Amino acid sequence: MRKDVRILLVGEPKVGKTSLIMSLVSEEFPDVVPYRAEEITIPADVTPERVPTHIVDYSDAEQTDEQLFQEISKANVICIVYAVNNKKSIEKVTSHWIPLITENTDKDSRVPLILVGNKSDLVEHSSMETILPIMNQYSEIETCVECSAKNLKNISELFYYAQKAVLHPTGPLYCPEKKDMKPLCIKALTRIFKVSDLDNDGILNDNELNFFQRTCFNTPLEPQALEDVKNVVRRNLSDGVCDNGLSLKGFLFLHTLFIQRGRHETTWTVLRRFGYDDDLELNQDYLFPPLKVPPDCTTELNHNAYLFLQSVFDKHDKDRDCALSPDELSDLFDVFPYMPWGPDVNNTVCTNEQGWITYQGYLSQWTLTTYLDVQRCLEYLGYLGYSIIAEQESQAAGITVTRDKKIDLQKKQTQRSVFRCNVFGDAGSGKSGFLQAFLGHNLVRQKTIKEEHRSYYAISTTYVYGQEKYLLLHEVFPDFDYLSDADLACDIVCLVYDVSNPYSFEYCAKVFKQYFMDSKTPCMMIATKSDLPEVKQMYGSSPLEFCRRHKMPPPQSFTCNTAAAPSKDIYTKLTTMAMHPHARLRCMCTCNRCTFCLCQNFLNSELLQTVRAKLYAVVLRRHVSQADLKNSTFWLRASVGATVFAVLGFAMYRVLLKPR
Repeated sequence: MRKDVRILLVGEPKVGKTSLIMSLVSEEFPDVVPYRAEEITIPADVTPERVPTHIVDYSDAEQTDEQLFQEISKANVICIVYAVNNKKSIEKVTSHWIPLITENTDKDSRVPLILVGNKSDLVEHSSMETILPIMNQYSEIETCVECSAKNLKNISELFYYAQKAVLHPTGPLYCPEKKDMKPLCIKALTRIFKVSDLDNDGILNDNELNFFQRTCFNTPLEPQALEDVKNVVRRNLSDGVCDNGLSLKGFLFLHTLFIQRGRHETTWTVLRRFGYDDDLELNQDYLFPPLKVPPDCTTELNHNAYLFLQSVFDKHDKDRDCALSPDELSDLFDVFPYMPWGPDVNNTVCTNEQGWITYQGYLSQWTLTTYLDVQRCLEYLGYLGYSIIAEQESQAAGITVTRDKKIDLQKKQTQRSVFRCNVFGDAGSGKSGFLQAFLGHNLVRQKTIKEEHRSYYAISTTYVYGQEKYLLLHEVFPDFDYLSDADLACDIVCLVYDVSNPYSFEYCAKVFKQYFMDSKTPCMMIATKSDLPEVKQMYGSSPLEFCRRHKMPPPQSFTCNTAAAPSKDIYTKLTTMAMHPHARLRCMCTCNRCTFCLCQNFLNSELLQTVRAKLYAVVLRRHVSQADLKNSTFWLRASVGATVFAVLGFAMYRVLLKPR
């Protein structure tokens, strides 16, 4: 919405331009009329549209042509005033004023015009028969108003229509020659219909129409009013109502009807609620709401955003196979001005056997976009109508900005759910295969990937002690001398070498020593292609000795040359190290079957947390009186309780450490 409106009044001398302005301000006809009225500003609180309005007069007796041209260029709407009793002033509208205005305005953004027939009190007939052909000839003319400055007829209406022509212009919406809405308007309303069609069945049922009405106009439709609207569509359009719901054709017909009946402010209210500006483009403030992300913080989708994205997936997964076919994916992104996901996405997230993005892969891609480019994520959520459907102030309400990583390290705990692992390795060491194996692709399937569809990212979920986390793998280009800050910023480093290549490990050792030896980022060495014969690495020490010397876990063997999908245990280990960078994990096992994993799951279980909280409340928060302190029974109970806790703690300690 505009911040203000600037109205310019032009016309032949003595037609009553100045009288109109003075009659509006004083609410009476002036006895003495100057050549020109000073510019006046009407405050927002006294205008119908709640927008400050500036009214500017023109007089050829006091102003030059250059000053007129400047005022025309600054005006938002121009009122061409003529006297209904003066045919010459009417002829001047087309012979002088419209051509003059056209010459001094930008062709791409025509200024709306209002024809004003003043002095209607002096004649008994209307000038509309003469004016209508002019209105049909010039599309920039919004309307014509006959008024009288002397008896105050239609004075307020005149300036209301002028204000309305700026705030709710007909030009971008409707083509009078074709008597239909313009393509951009149809495109915008079609997107709005699809966003509002919550079950994607092609019609707006009563619940969806009421939600739409409440969203745009803050009030639901009464059942009878809703039925009346559908009856209007039924009478004019055979397929406008289907299964007692409004079809897309019916929805567009209603808005065409609003515009034709002069109620285009209704259509503009809908368009602006869904983020459109005066040019029927999505507003930048709507697509990119402010979101502050401090250094060393990351961005993630919150629970409400995931619920919304789940509903969008379910809405378009018509065959209920938990995957999006190419047609379903195209239908989902039909509300976008372009296709946001390319073929590389199928090699970035999990897909089914047909290569279609699965439900897990769909959420993973959204998680990846949020982490790497949160502004792009805000834009995408805007296209889907997140703030409207989820009833939030903006898309930023769906984003969680994590706390500084330094605080996580100090507190030795994190609430983040997405962890980044940068994968380093020499050319041919198996980095790409390591990424694709995370998505369940074995070597045979990896060979079918086209080079132009290759992805340098892979993201999926892992489970660490029963908690679902996202692990984001990023393959770093093997240029040792030109590693950027983005290449080094991560939660865990994965150093990959080929066991069958004697010179492969040297690159990993150099990268570690130069960039990560003194950092707090945990590192893991991956020995890829373990199905091939292992050869001695041509380096000063073996990979195992190198890891021991630098207090790293031993090299983890890995291969993607398997009949079935490769094992994902290694990725769970990486996520575990990323979650607990401060800890030296004595066990790298994540099988969820051994004693260590079972104890860890038990310690993290909701049951134990509840019991611990209750014990804490009873033992530490219990009010102890002076009588209790002198009572031997109290001290006996306290001693027994302390002994029980000590025995249980020692037993747990033995259980955890004995297998080691």
